[in-house]
Amino acid sequence: MSDPMNVLAPEHRRLRIGDAWRDAAGGATFAVEDPATGRTIAEVADADVVDGLAALDVASKAMAEWAATPPRQRSELLTATYRALTGRSEEVARLITLEMGKPLAQARAEVAYGAEFFRWFAEEAVRVEGRYNTAPAGGYRILTVPKPVGPCVFVTPWNFPLAMGARKIAPALAAGCTTITKPAAQTPLTMLFLARVMEEVGVPPGVVNVVTTKRPGEVVSALLADRRTRKLSFTGSTEVGRVLLRQAADNVLRTSMELGGNAALIVCADADLDVALDGAMVAKMRNIGESCIAANRIYVEEPVREEFTARFAERMGALSVGHGLDDGVDVGALIDEASVTKIDELVADAVDRGARVLVGGERPDGPGHFYPPTVLVDVPEDARMLDAEIFGPVAPIISFTSDDEVMAKANDTEHGLAGYVFTRDLQRALRFAEGLETGMLGINRGLISDPSAPFGGVKQSGIGKEGSHEGILEYLDVTYAAIDLS
Repeated sequence: MSDPMNVLAPEHRRLRIGDAWRDAAGGATFAVEDPATGRTIAEVADADVVDGLAALDVASKAMAEWAATPPRQRSELLTATYRALTGRSEEVARLITLEMGKPLAQARAEVAYGAEFFRWFAEEAVRVEGRYNTAPAGGYRILTVPKPVGPCVFVTPWNFPLAMGARKIAPALAAGCTTITKPAAQTPLTMLFLARVMEEVGVPPGVVNVVTTKRPGEVVSALLADRRTRKLSFTGSTEVGRVLLRQAADNVLRTSMELGGNAALIVCADADLDVALDGAMVAKMRNIGESCIAANRIYVEEPVREEFTARFAERMGALSVGHGLDDGVDVGALIDEASVTKIDELVADAVDRGARVLVGGERPDGPGHFYPPTVLVDVPEDARMLDAEIFGPVAPIISFTSDDEVMAKANDTEHGLAGYVFTRDLQRALRFAEGLETGMLGINRGLISDPSAPFGGVKQSGIGKEGSHEGILEYLDVTYAAIDLS
């Protein structure tokens, strides 16, 4: 097995600021571990406030020139990034697996997904349009001119270390903005790899900056307090999102927030159970369940509850657990010990309240942060896991008897990111589409993420959209000029 770390030279495990790869100002570093073994795989620079503001300095200085760069030129650089990532898919996939834990097949899928944002927004870069029209009252004309919002600060999560950065960087660059990305401390290596790729394809210095740190609070706070920052995009928990929104309010920053989820997956009695089972496995187990749009609560209509549950538990129990780089592994390691402890406590709480474990339910001995695929039934409504974002391979199944009942239960949460419905009745599907309080809904489909579709939630699951045409609008301001022709 080749060493995935060979794709990222030691000099590229430092901060990417302007045209340089530099050590942190204070010389500090922190360790990155393989979650499947617990061993340290790299040391990266640990930035402080001085480093964060240095990145903002260069991003601000590069802003005017990058905004004035012809859209076609920006588009070609994004296309080159797409091609470079696609051509090096195996290298970056192995790096993702090594620092994040997901099986290699899923890491390859993330590379394809993340790269596609660069291709999509390469196409959007040349289609940013204003308008010119006659004012309804006559006598003057209305001219609207879209302009890049300015330097952007991105805070990205560990669960999709390439795709979540790509989903922000690609539209920002397409719109003409410069960027500073603070990746999650658990998975900084993939973002550093991306910065290196973008350097190699010719993205100008200062446009893409990466600041790795174990002190995100102080570094990000300093960036948000500086008036040169004009945009914040964050993907992560609702709790942290609330804190960042309060900080962003002081300078009235543009914000895009993709926050927590508590997705309900609803299997109706008239569903094609083969389709529902396939969809439920994807919606629950994609990325080991460590996804904001993962099926967190599975509601099954009573007439098919027994059959669906038995077949679903059989499929969950057949999944193999191990190091994501090993052949035949379906479920890799969770990101850290805190995640395993949280999941174990949620399962214990449900069992204490009367739930029964059909598959899994016990953390294994040995090194690494593993938890087996787990299915619970008879889960009571007061179980903590029905309100918490599980973020792991645990599936609680709850029965229902009417659409009104399950709609009310599905909506009884502060979150509103995603949901899933399986039914062969078109009218029923449309009623769920209109009645469920979610930003996204999969109908007879367990995979809904797509760079060409608007990703985002309602309620406390977020603000704004990522992907699709809406994604580039998040990085554009509009100037209106009234032109007198009288």
